[in-house]
Amino acid sequence: MSASYSRVQVPAAAQVLSILRYLGRQAGPVSAGAVARDLSLPRSTTYHLLAALVADGFAVHLPEESKYALGATAHELGTGYARQAPLQRIGRFPLRKLVTRTRATAHLAVLQGADVIYVIEERAPRQPPLVTDAGVRLPAHRTASGRAMLAPMNPSQLRALYPEADVMRSSRTGGPSLSGLLEQVRERGYAWEEDEVSDGFSSLAVPVLDRAGHAVASVTVTVPTRHAIPGPSALPDRPGHSAPAGHAAPARSVSAAPAAAVEALAEEYLPELNRCAVEISRRLGAPAGP
Repeated sequence: MSASYSRVQVPAAAQVLSILRYLGRQAGPVSAGAVARDLSLPRSTTYHLLAALVADGFAVHLPEESKYALGATAHELGTGYARQAPLQRIGRFPLRKLVTRTRATAHLAVLQGADVIYVIEERAPRQPPLVTDAGVRLPAHRTASGRAMLAPMNPSQLRALYPEADVMRSSRTGGPSLSGLLEQVRERGYAWEEDEVSDGFSSLAVPVLDRAGHAVASVTVTVPTRHAIPGPSALPDRPGHSAPAGHAAPARSVSAAPAAAVEALAEEYLPELNRCAVEISRRLGAPAGP
């Protein structure tokens, strides 16, 4: 059933939900008059609906202030959502479909401070395990997953995490400043890394959005670098950069033109990667794109 259909057929339900959303957005209790005014509802209807919400515990009336706020039942509903449908539950099936369609290992990650935490790894068939298993924490600016979530931040948000973003290097081998790299990510619409997390592997990532349009997670595909680079030439692994015990590190293949390698990776995997991110974002309530 579409949202437009439900609003036409059940106006009272739509009005109740609009009041709940309104109360949830406020910094503190509000009067019934403010609710009626801001939601363009008749005052009598507003009082009736607020009384029903109070009776069921979704709202609480503060008689001393003649104001209303969210009640305990609304909180229980929110925690119930957290118990029943965490990001892992919402994202796992779309991630599995991404792996089936691309035959590439995929990850769902979240940002915590200046680190990225991998919450799901869906490994492609016959692919070796990676260091980015579920639960692993890595520096966000060194990963495609983290860069995809850092790029949408405004300058003040980025400085709060990285006070020297304009001068700090974005990779272990140098490269542009973090600010400069994130500008490239914004221009391209996706983030990437090559041999930054695991030697011999490249990753491509895009953000997952919530209903407010904030990047709350990212979806990543990781493939052997030789699969993403046209005309590869095999080189030995760099000294001092061996794979962790139990994790494969295939011979590294590189291209004389890294930009071409990234573009080849994006051409092959970006459509399905975006499709997966849009599906997870939709499940989180993000507005539909153009």
